[in-house]
Amino acid sequence: MSDPKEFNAGINSDVRKGPVRVAFITRRTSAQVKAYDEPKLQSFPEVLFRAAIAVQVLAAILTVISLFFNAPLEGLADPGHTPNPAKAPWYFLGLQELLHYFPPVVAGVLVPTLVVMALIFIPYFNINVEAAGLFTKNHIQRLRIFWMVTILLGLFFIGFDLYKFQPHERLVQSESFQFFLVAIIPTAITLILMAMAGNTPPNTTSAFRRTLVAKPLSFWIMTWFLFELVVLTAVGTFFRGPGWSLVWPWSVTGGVQ
Repeated sequence: MSDPKEFNAGINSDVRKGPVRVAFITRRTSAQVKAYDEPKLQSFPEVLFRAAIAVQVLAAILTVISLFFNAPLEGLADPGHTPNPAKAPWYFLGLQELLHYFPPVVAGVLVPTLVVMALIFIPYFNINVEAAGLFTKNHIQRLRIFWMVTILLGLFFIGFDLYKFQPHERLVQSESFQFFLVAIIPTAITLILMAMAGNTPPNTTSAFRRTLVAKPLSFWIMTWFLFELVVLTAVGTFFRGPGWSLVWPWSVTGGVQ
């Protein structure tokens, strides 16, 4: 009785066309599997050419803007006269705004250290870019955890707000009101959007709600972080006047009336 499996020996380098169990590889052949080439796009010169065009267009736009608007530069620095308020560059104004609400150790050392450590260690995590939505799995359990964290965060904000409250201060100049603007409002908006995502039925017809449901936890954390960063920088840039008081952007001196 013959064996149904045939073990043939041959000289071939393409195992797809001629599958064999034993093959003799000569000097003129190579042991390789010929695969089908996928569509490819060369990054040079196509991508480099587009980048060069973008740089030139941006330079032309900046040149045209500079012809009509002067740069908002102040006079020469005078060691004997410190401007009031003394503001940091715009990319540090968010950090300077934090110093108004928290002790220097927290706002100037702890928070920047945590941010730098996150930027260092996050790239080494195995992050799934196409992660599932936050409430798509274990919906009830995750929704309960979300409400527990929301309640604890609200109690923390209330306690911190009452601690900073001074009855003799005007409302707009009080620490409580300013903390409400820069911390509670962005956090509340983010939590409201997360609550909408958690309470959205799977068969919803709203495209906006479907987008919220599909967002993972990393998206919500990054959204809150960027929201806070933009608000802190905007308040420090446009709403801080002499003595670091809260002013309208068009007001030169004095606080908010």
